[in-house]
Amino acid sequence: MSVFLVRSIRSRPLPSLGSASASGNSRSSSVELSSLLPMAATQCGNVVSSFEKVDFLKLQNGSDIRGVAVAGVEGEPVTLTEPVSEAIAAAFAAWVLEKKKPDGSKRLRISIGHDSRISAQKLQDAVSRGIADAGVDVIQYGLASTPAMFNSTLTVDENFLCPVDGSVMITASHLPYNRNGFKFFTNDGGLGKADIKNILDRASKIYESFSDASLKASEQAADAAVKKVDYMAVYTSDLVAAVRKAAGNIEKPLEGFHIVVDAGNGAGGFFAGKVLDPLGAVTTGSQFLEPDGMFPNHIPNPEDKTAMKAITQAVLENKADLGIIFDTDVDRSAAVDSSGREFNRNRLIALLSAIVLEEHPGTTIVTDSVTSDGLTTFIEKKLGGKHHRFKRGYKNVIDEAIRLNTVGEESHLAIETSGHGALKENHWLDDGAYLMVKVLNKLASARASNSKVGSQVLTDLVEGLEEAAVSVEVRLKIDQNHSDLKGGSFRDYGEAVLKHLENKISSDPMFKKAPKNYEGVRVSGYGGWFLLRLSLHDPVLPLNIEAPSNEDAVKLGLAVLSAVKEFPALDTSALDKFVQQ
Repeated sequence: MSVFLVRSIRSRPLPSLGSASASGNSRSSSVELSSLLPMAATQCGNVVSSFEKVDFLKLQNGSDIRGVAVAGVEGEPVTLTEPVSEAIAAAFAAWVLEKKKPDGSKRLRISIGHDSRISAQKLQDAVSRGIADAGVDVIQYGLASTPAMFNSTLTVDENFLCPVDGSVMITASHLPYNRNGFKFFTNDGGLGKADIKNILDRASKIYESFSDASLKASEQAADAAVKKVDYMAVYTSDLVAAVRKAAGNIEKPLEGFHIVVDAGNGAGGFFAGKVLDPLGAVTTGSQFLEPDGMFPNHIPNPEDKTAMKAITQAVLENKADLGIIFDTDVDRSAAVDSSGREFNRNRLIALLSAIVLEEHPGTTIVTDSVTSDGLTTFIEKKLGGKHHRFKRGYKNVIDEAIRLNTVGEESHLAIETSGHGALKENHWLDDGAYLMVKVLNKLASARASNSKVGSQVLTDLVEGLEEAAVSVEVRLKIDQNHSDLKGGSFRDYGEAVLKHLENKISSDPMFKKAPKNYEGVRVSGYGGWFLLRLSLHDPVLPLNIEAPSNEDAVKLGLAVLSAVKEFPALDTSALDKFVQQ
């Protein structure tokens, strides 16, 4: 079956920011966005009127690119314009050409997908122009998930023009409606920080060479190079097949299960109709499946309390067996059992660790730095695994798990408290949908073996996890304009704060430093612990505290406050408020 020109399936058209796309398709603007369109069109026009200077490196956010794509929020000027996006896409295409070194017998292909953001269509068109102008074929997927974009570099199916040589996902995760950004993949996985810097350096030079004529020529190149494919049909069928296989090749292994999905109006609405329904599950009560880049119901973020309350309420009201919630681009997820108990943060890690350690006894579970001491005890004492607590940042966690395997320490799961989780069996891709497939596999296999049914089998897997009564994060901001920085960087100042805290704590018998720690200063005391670290990207020192009581948490907070008060450029107001409660 040829699908070269099949439109990507979606439940309704995404709102557009204005004019027709480069591929000739126009979309009508939604009524509720009409007030934003004039400003957005001005900021995101097809031609840069003055070719103003752009600091491309400021768009880097670790291994992603992020910026403001829509005008209308005070104090947030548009930085991710169409020409900027076109330059970045052309730079990525050049990077792929350099890495793949094609012999000339076949043109390279790069796929593009996007989440539900209101700037998605315009940026997709700009990215298409940049890639096409570099002499690479463009395969547009439309509304898609981040994990699917990586998978498209691995799938072998010429009917769907796969595998592609590179892939671009247009997303800014759970950030507000006016933001957007890019994630990049090859069949080796997601690009790292050094790769992103390389691409932005290239993009800066490409941007400087732009003219009205060159931008017009790129539109013409895109007209000839763009094809459309419904790749999400391939991706979802693979998820369905994985659950059927785990249940012994039963056609509908979830028949009788009532599972509700909350997509937060992001890109994850497909999971109910394209994954759960074919597996036999009842999905009535699922909510916010329609893509809407204004995110009118709640932030699509499994870490957000309002979002978790929404899926919990949906489970209880519908008397469902399980609730599943995704972030905007479906690389993160969380769940809720039939009683309303949440599986997110430490509890989600505990659940996935229990599932993975059943399959791979003794394996190492790699997490980020803010996981609890109770989780360590659970993984190592109850499950018989090893807990390797590493740095914040999903790419850091994944790369560390990969590194451990290369030096002979078996690791099958890398997962961050934010909900980013990657499995060795799934090419180390942080895929929120695949994580939920692992959970569904447990439900299906339990039923197939005539053991426990319903989500109780999941609840029992985390039995014995010690959870702190108090868990809090406060952020101590560094004032970069304060005279105490003496012209230095916020990073140097933050490191000085951490060193001073470490020295002060080491002489206090009430506290004990963590024997192994890869980020910041982690200390146990008063039955709990705290971690003060420097943010990966911002002039902020996040402080995480867990304790058995408010009183003990305050004692930990006071210890930190006493040590950092000697640094006047550090705004401790959030910590002051906490300890004074």
